[in-house]
Amino acid sequence: MVGPERPVIALFGSSFVQYSFSNGGWGAILADVYARKADIVVRGYQGWNSRRALEVIDKVFPKDAAVQPSLVVMYFGGNDSIGKHPSGLGPHVPLEEYVENMRKIANHIKLKVSTVAFFSIDRGALTNVSRTNEVGKRYSDALIMLCKEMKIEAIDAFHMIQRREDWETACIMSDGIHLTEEASKLLAGDILKVIKNAKWEPSLYWQSLPTEFGEPSDYYVVAPDGKSTINQSDWTYHRKIRWDV
Repeated sequence: MVGPERPVIALFGSSFVQYSFSNGGWGAILADVYARKADIVVRGYQGWNSRRALEVIDKVFPKDAAVQPSLVVMYFGGNDSIGKHPSGLGPHVPLEEYVENMRKIANHIKLKVSTVAFFSIDRGALTNVSRTNEVGKRYSDALIMLCKEMKIEAIDAFHMIQRREDWETACIMSDGIHLTEEASKLLAGDILKVIKNAKWEPSLYWQSLPTEFGEPSDYYVVAPDGKSTINQSDWTYHRKIRWDV
């Protein structure tokens, strides 16, 4: 553990989360926005479904850990909704079991935010995988209903990316499944809006959190008056998007 202690925001899920720090992903955006305010911890596992997550949930989020996350953003379901293989192998999980798995995981980690994005654009990248938007929508709708029941904030990323007319080419990677940099900007913005508007105490919105070691210092750049220094702790000029949602 590296101090001082900050709030921990955990991202938990399948490749949707594992890839979130690649190529301007939404996880990387959140890590930049929360710099010196909270630690963004990634627990993304490519290829996982809700069964696999439930098997090891106690190891990923041990109840006796000294530091518990203040917020968990979770995504599972894209692999669960893949068609059943005749061999019985593979990631498919029946819809009813999927919902119950997600309920158990959410209860374990006291989930507050869930991303919902079960979509597929057929580009031939995974030719042996049976994945359709129609089936994915059933899983997506079921998860949204569960989130409403459990008072969990649900972010519907599938409809989110469709705010752009060119979403099929601008928002989905060549594999037909994962988010591009442009789509990640939309998702990061929606996550920040949820956090800002939530009634959680204390607030976890980035502008509500103190900046670590944000006090003035004689070691900063000297101001034009030659008698003081310029505190750079909260500068955000380097960001193309301000994220003051």
